[in-house]
Amino acid sequence: MNLKDIKQKLFPIIKIISTALITSAIGLELWNMQISVTNNQLPSILTPALIIAHIALSAHFIEAIIAAYYAPTRNQTSIKYATYTFFVGTVGLLELWENPDT
Repeated sequence: MNLKDIKQKLFPIIKIISTALITSAIGLELWNMQISVTNNQLPSILTPALIIAHIALSAHFIEAIIAAYYAPTRNQTSIKYATYTFFVGTVGLLELWENPDT
């Protein structure tokens, strides 16, 4: 199996998992904000998950900014591709840089 076959089989799985995890991270962040407003505390078991969510959302946000910057050079709409890259992560950037003509 060559690299192209691996990418064709692995990228769709990564996209689905990444979208689900980033959506969950957004939900956890919203829950944390709601708990802060109501002066309650997040269960201590979720503290590591919240830290990971902070890191993942920050990394995906940076990737989305990079995608928004480079998308017009690849004939893509900036906001659409940035949103796509925010949810799928590095795979979105790899796809953007892999196909310079699209």
